[in-house]
Order: sequence, then C-alpha cells, then structure tokens
Amino acid sequence: METVANFIHGECVTGSGQRVQAIFNPATGEQIRQVVMSTAQETERAIAAAQLAFNGWSRQAPLKRARVLFRFKALLEQNMDSLARIISEEHGKVYSDAVGELTRGLEVVEFACGIPHLQKGEHSANVGTGVDSHSLMQPLGVCVGITPFNFPAMVPMWMFPISLATGNTFVLKPSEKDPSLPLALAKLLKEAGLPDGVFNVVQGDKEAVDVLLTDPRVQAVSFVGSTPIAEYIYQTASAHGKRCQALGGAKNHCILMPDADMAMATNAIMGAAYGAAGERCMALSVVVAVGDDTAEALCAQLEKQIAVLRVGPGLEQTPENEMGPLISAAHRSKVLGYIDSGEAQGATLRVDGRGFSVKHHEQGFFVGPTLFDNVTPEMTIYKEEIFGPVLSVVRVKDYASAVALINHHEYGNGTAIFTRDGGCARRFCEEVQAGMVGVNVPIPVPMAFHSFGGWKRSIFGPLNVHGNDGVRFYTRMKTVTARWPEMQQDNGAAFSMPTLG
Repeated sequence: METVANFIHGECVTGSGQRVQAIFNPATGEQIRQVVMSTAQETERAIAAAQLAFNGWSRQAPLKRARVLFRFKALLEQNMDSLARIISEEHGKVYSDAVGELTRGLEVVEFACGIPHLQKGEHSANVGTGVDSHSLMQPLGVCVGITPFNFPAMVPMWMFPISLATGNTFVLKPSEKDPSLPLALAKLLKEAGLPDGVFNVVQGDKEAVDVLLTDPRVQAVSFVGSTPIAEYIYQTASAHGKRCQALGGAKNHCILMPDADMAMATNAIMGAAYGAAGERCMALSVVVAVGDDTAEALCAQLEKQIAVLRVGPGLEQTPENEMGPLISAAHRSKVLGYIDSGEAQGATLRVDGRGFSVKHHEQGFFVGPTLFDNVTPEMTIYKEEIFGPVLSVVRVKDYASAVALINHHEYGNGTAIFTRDGGCARRFCEEVQAGMVGVNVPIPVPMAFHSFGGWKRSIFGPLNVHGNDGVRFYTRMKTVTARWPEMQQDNGAAFSMPTLG
C-alpha cells in the first residue's frame, strides 16, 4: 500500500508515527493509499527546517523570489492534467471542477509573481529639515497553513504563494483525507528552484496542529475549516503570540426576487448548490424566495434539472458527470442525518437524495441532490452548515424580510441576490451583513487581486486571504526616519547598463 509522505527540507520523508489514516477513492469506496500521522517530533523537524531556511530566503531580492514562482506557475500549467486527476481520485469532485480549482489557485500564484510591486513601502521626503522617512514591508518568519479536504490545491495556494513571495518560509498541514496533492505541489516548488526548507509539508492531525499552534518559532497561522475549529485555532495561536487568520464555516443565502430571470437564476443555483456535491464553503445552501409564486416557480424548475443531473465518478466519463461523491463514508452518514432531520422537523422534501446509488459504484460515498421547501429558521438544516448536496428554500413575503433573515444568521461568508432591479441590488450590497456579495453571481469568490473572507462567525482575525490583505498578513511594517550629513562622493564613470538584481 502506497504511503503518502511528509516533505521536510526538500525531501520526502515517511512518517514514523503509529497512527495510520486510510485514504479512499470516494467514487468506489476503496482504499487507495494511506498516510501516517506525524509525531510532534516530526512536526518540530519541519519547523526547524523552515526556521533554518528563513535567513537565506528572506534576504533574496523580491525579483528573484518572484522568478521561482514564475517557474512554479509554468510547472503547474504543464502538470494540470495529472494534478487534477489526483484531486478527483482522492476528493471525488469531477475532473473539470478539479481543473477549475487548480486554475483559481494558479491565479494567486500569478498575483504573487508581482511581489516586487506589491511589497513596496511608502516614502516621504523632508518630513523635517534634511530628514526623510520610509517604510519597509518585511517578512515574519516561519508561517503555517492548515487546510481542509474540499480544496486540496486552491486553499493552500491562497496562502503559501504570497507567504513565500514576501520572504517567509512555510509549513503546510493539509487534510489527512486527501493529502497527495499538496505533496505534489511541494515537489513542483523544488523543481522550480525553491531552496530546501523554504516549503515543507507535514501530514497529520491534531497532534501536529497543536505543535504548529504553540511552537515559538512559528510567527503566523492561516486556517480554513469549520467554525468550531477555526475558533480553537485562532484562540490557541493568538494566546501563543502568533498572527492568525482563521476562516470558518458558512451558510450562504441567496435572495430570489420576483423580477429575476428565472432560467438564469435556476441554472446558477443548481451549480452553486450541487457543484462539488455541496462541499464548498461558498456553496449556496439556502434560497430565500420572495413570494410563494417565486418559490413555486423555482422549485418546479429545480426538480426538472435535478432529475437529469449527471451524478457519478469524477473521472473517465463521457459526457462528464456534473456531481461526484462526498469525501468519506462518515461524512455521507452525517449528511444523510441532516436530511432525516429536515424531514422530521417538517420541511417539505421535494427531492430525496437518500438511497442514491450509482451503477458499478455501489460502494461509493454518494448522496443524491436533495431539495427542501418550506424550510424555517428554527430547523437544524437551516441553522447548521451541512456541507453536502442539500438545498433549502425559505419563503418570505418581501425583500426586507429576506435581508433580515440573512443578517440574523450567525454566519456571514457569502451571499447573492438575483434581480433585474439595479436599485434593489445596490441596496442589498450595502445592507447585507456578509463578506462577499454576488449580484446575479451565485458564488462571488473574489479574484486573487481582491481578498477573500467573510463576516461574523465565518472568520476570526482582522485580515482576509490573498489580495492586499494577504500581503499585509504575511508582512510587518517598519518605518525608518533618517538624516544624513551632506557629502560629496565620486566613484568615477560607469559605462555598463546598471542592474540591481
């Protein structure tokens, strides 16, 4: 059985711990690999390697660091097919969705390649007589990323490209459910010329995480996952003096106005609710329909589209499937429990995904697309993040009631509105309490040069990921005020083109 290794100081190192996690192909339910949970000592080795590499890497010119990322970008493009296949095999998402995930991560790499511009400080001449002042944006040191199973490529690439570009070194702790892709990224970084120890991967669970959160050599921690764990990460890292950004859970609503383009909205909601089997922190899980007629029209259209939705394995299918399995048998059981709960609490189950089976893949971790109508805020399926292909429709009488419903929820990650009314959409963008807003856009994930992050209990910490916030998170400012005596200096003539690199 193949064992997925750690990557420490430029080498693949198999863990020596006693606890072993099975890795499954979610489409078949078969074990395909295993990963050893790293010990505290192995985690400390990765931190030590990053600490050792920091001085040399941080003193490299930003342009030289950017050139490594440019080569890494080219290698990502060359290996897109094989990387997407790894994602689909271990996570279960369909191949085109895996390519899309890699592409969104690649966009952050492209953004980080501009670090010579992004890391420029400020300058003021003559703040006093003969006195100038300027600022430096300097790296922090050893930074850590703790990432979830649902985006094994994109979420790590929200973090480490900017961290590395700004001169930090990095230790990544990916999910133990699909750990092969981050290891592949580490190998590509080495091939791109990244010095040994600058980027390390530690496979593990809470034992490794707690070392990363408490070791004094670690300066900053980035996390994406569920809200209870995000809160724990933020509190623990902060208590140990570390800078922390911890992105938590979501319950993303969209408002469907009576004037919306129903065909466009239905298509958008289908993809946003059931794409990646709902295992996205930006998935649309609640539609707030304004008016009974609006709700009825939507549900009727959704039922038709769900009936022909292609569900199955993510690879080697023609035409390609549109939705794959869930990540594990345990998560499938959890999602099925939510469906049971919704039915028991009185929601109208219009499409039931329980008992769903795919021919020749009967042991796969599949749940069929599920649609609830007449959901109310007291129900568990409304309050909690399901992280599966379960869509709830809530009926309200007017726009004000819809916004109040969204703003009252504890999560505030992403939201959207479907309408033809520009004034209504503009008002929504101002009034809604969420970090990312779409207008006729169902999954408003910002491009890499903007920042990603929610509000309320969807994030802990003041700075979001990538964009300008990402650069701020991975650097700290130092302001220098200087006075120099006037002097004459003559080094003679120079005739070659001056270079600074």
